[in-house]
Amino acid sequence: MKRRHFILGGAALALVGARPAAAAPGFAPTRFSVEVRGSGPDVILIPGLASGRGIWAETVRAVPGYRYHLIHVHGFAGAPARANRRGEIVSPLADEIARYIRSAHLRRPFVIGHSMGGTVAMMIGARFPRLIGRIMVVDMLPAPAAMVGGSASGTGALASGLLSSNSGRRLFGSLMRNFSPPDSTLRTSDADVVARAMTELAAIDLTAWLPNIRAPMTIVYASWDRRAAAALDRNFARAYAGARFVRIDNSGHMVMLDQPARFAAAVRDFLRR
Repeated sequence: MKRRHFILGGAALALVGARPAAAAPGFAPTRFSVEVRGSGPDVILIPGLASGRGIWAETVRAVPGYRYHLIHVHGFAGAPARANRRGEIVSPLADEIARYIRSAHLRRPFVIGHSMGGTVAMMIGARFPRLIGRIMVVDMLPAPAAMVGGSASGTGALASGLLSSNSGRRLFGSLMRNFSPPDSTLRTSDADVVARAMTELAAIDLTAWLPNIRAPMTIVYASWDRRAAAALDRNFARAYAGARFVRIDNSGHMVMLDQPARFAAAVRDFLRR
């Protein structure tokens, strides 16, 4: 991703101007925080690995008329790890967001998830088929390891290896700082949390669970090279039978930052259908 997109991500939090969400009495999320912006039909936005809610700010600004619930996973992008400090992250996160939907009395909200957030969105849709109205998965396959051309064992071993020594932990922390926006509230992620989430993602394959999802699905994916477009089309079509597809060209993985206008148009169309 170009540096200007890091800067955009770093400035994004200032644009959100959100307020804390009001969940039902007795429920306080322990694996994420959530802020709410706007009014209208409910839309839940789930960022990907090591990202914060600020990545959605340009999209929220460009597509008004909805009540956005911006998730920030604890341990990512400057947030304290809290309940994510130990054990699994991705699967319990899906369950807790489902609980938030019920506690906040959201009626079949739209859910948009980028990368790991797309995995979480599909988990919610598969486990709680009546809870979500529509799902958009942004640049993620049912088996996340396939996104980097690797296997579950290979990707998981990479993350586990980075956690196995002090030098590995320092390297992982350095990578997170270098590949995160420079804004002080966003640029640091907890290396342990990220590596454990990466290990968990490497072992996930939701292919067998997709038939349980009743919500209509839109799959947005990036094409960074015209020569790769046909292969990407085939891969995503094979992975998601019956879904609607939107390919965004000249973009890397962070589609909402690399091509904000095109991504906002895709979101607008998704929400209006």
